[in-house]
Amino acid sequence: MKEGQILFYLFILKKIEFREAKPEREEEEGRRAKQRKKKKKVGGGGWTAAAGAAGVGGGGASYQRFPKVRIRELRDEYAKFELRETDASVANALRRVMLAEVPTVAIDLVEVEVNSSVLNDEFIAHRLGLVPLTSDAAMAMRFSRDCDACDGDGQCEYCSVEFHLAVRCDADQTLDVTSADLRSTDPKVCPVDVARALDADPTSYDSTAADQRGIIIVKLRRGQELRLRAIARKGIGKDHAKWSPAATVTFMYEPSIHINEEMMETLTLEEKSSWVESSPTKVFDIDPNTQQVVVIDPEAYTYDDEVIKKAEAMGKPGLVEIYPKEDSFIFTVESTGAIKASQLVINAIEVLRQKLDAVRLQEDTDLGELSAHLHGGG
Repeated sequence: MKEGQILFYLFILKKIEFREAKPEREEEEGRRAKQRKKKKKVGGGGWTAAAGAAGVGGGGASYQRFPKVRIRELRDEYAKFELRETDASVANALRRVMLAEVPTVAIDLVEVEVNSSVLNDEFIAHRLGLVPLTSDAAMAMRFSRDCDACDGDGQCEYCSVEFHLAVRCDADQTLDVTSADLRSTDPKVCPVDVARALDADPTSYDSTAADQRGIIIVKLRRGQELRLRAIARKGIGKDHAKWSPAATVTFMYEPSIHINEEMMETLTLEEKSSWVESSPTKVFDIDPNTQQVVVIDPEAYTYDDEVIKKAEAMGKPGLVEIYPKEDSFIFTVESTGAIKASQLVINAIEVLRQKLDAVRLQEDTDLGELSAHLHGGG
């Protein structure tokens, strides 16, 4: 997934008309400069995704909302990127959509024909529902409740995928029934662990191999059998956690750290070392050549205020100034494997765009009805 593709989707968001006050750039910079002066000391622990959409420190700053993205790290199930030139409401909306409103496919209906295992039918159905399935086609599928091909029954090719499982233990050794034993009627939808093994080397895949057995569903002893039919449907995490494509999604405000060099020079090397070590995370270090305190990893700062408290205890208030950049966020996204992390971000932007389009359409409709009523009443 290229950085340009995500930027393209973010460009679409620019087309959404946000009806809000937009101050001039100079006024905005002046307001933010005043806020920075007030933030000599920042409260700990509040500058994470939990801050929500309330804005930063209640400042109420307004942004043009032309977001920019810079990808830092990208793997199949992991993405780390910067989201800049927007505010907390957009960042938190994107995070919440990734967690709860990007659709995936998961087993939703289980018809058990034979079950002589130690687990009852409900336990097995629940475990099957939590098996992550490849969901690249989920955005194109229909929700079962809206499918007109099956009148909402949720058992047609447009809104569901059928699985079968039939395992019997005839040996004295315990037999593990796993996700690899599920047989799908659609090759595009299968357990994630099976798809991963097939992608790695389709010719050497062996579902009976110890390292390719998949997720254990139940264990069978001699004479026990499990036979069932399962229906997987499209859904979202807001309805049930089994449909959530994200293992975790977090964002933090990018910290801006400024050391008062003149005041720092008044400290001895021992005092500098003591101050550097007061930080629970490795944010600062001492340059062995110049003996100066330098910032080596600003993002490791957790807004715990320990270095600020230490400076005050040393009689050096104002030794360091730390404040969050109000329009810059660092996202970390981990996928369950149902879809790639990059695709998760793109799908979330698409879902968010659809929601904004729906709001705008409803607003235009309401305004049209109000205008017609006023003119009719005149």
